[in-house]
Amino acid sequence: MNKPPDATPPSLHIADGVARITLNRPLQRNRLENADLGTLLKQFELINSDPQVRVAVLTANTTGQPKPVFCAGYDIGGFQHNAQGSSAFETVAQAWADLRPITVCALNGSVYGGATDLVLACDLRMALQGIEWRMPATALGLHYYPSGLQRYVSHFGIASAKRAFLTARVFDQAQLQALGLFEHWSEPNAFDADLQALLDDVLALAPGAAQHTKRSLNEIAAGLYDETRLRQRETDSAASEDFAEGLRAFAEKRKPTFQGR
Repeated sequence: MNKPPDATPPSLHIADGVARITLNRPLQRNRLENADLGTLLKQFELINSDPQVRVAVLTANTTGQPKPVFCAGYDIGGFQHNAQGSSAFETVAQAWADLRPITVCALNGSVYGGATDLVLACDLRMALQGIEWRMPATALGLHYYPSGLQRYVSHFGIASAKRAFLTARVFDQAQLQALGLFEHWSEPNAFDADLQALLDDVLALAPGAAQHTKRSLNEIAAGLYDETRLRQRETDSAASEDFAEGLRAFAEKRKPTFQGR
């Protein structure tokens, strides 16, 4: 049976230092199918190989949905065709977490299942007001994969992570706000402008310093603290052309023009 015209793999658009990945199965609540996982990994490789990309955005097409859904998670029917479906999804989430540029989730709808880990794997997140969040793994009989559990505990704290997995109850906006996961909550008519404001702030950073700091923070969060490695990154940034430009711009009371060197 042919797929409806809106049901296509995630799309990738790169312009002005920003790579934007859009989930594009709105009538299927943007669920991720087996083929989509391979598409995403190839897109991540393209992003990593393009030195001009400084920010990567993950968002979704919610056209025609009665209530916006960013992603309903991994298509559980895929487990019938791929016994390692959970492992394949884990690979995608970890690759997104390890991406070189700063990653931003533009969460323009509710999110469920494995897609919640893609949101947590982002460096920064903003959300549409009124969304909900649910992790139904144990309600389906599934023990979640290790790195996803680690991200939940890291971002939610142990108590809220247990609520997510051991009740499968929905988190509403107020509960999500209390966790401090999101940089901003936007009304529908302000979402695009708020996203652009966030992107502008990230693009204004020195790319090398920002990307190396991201790596250091992720390593610390994962319990991989290595002071020698972090000191070397600090030393490298202090000797960089971008830091010299930052000092000049500060002295001259102007915005710096960073070249990533």
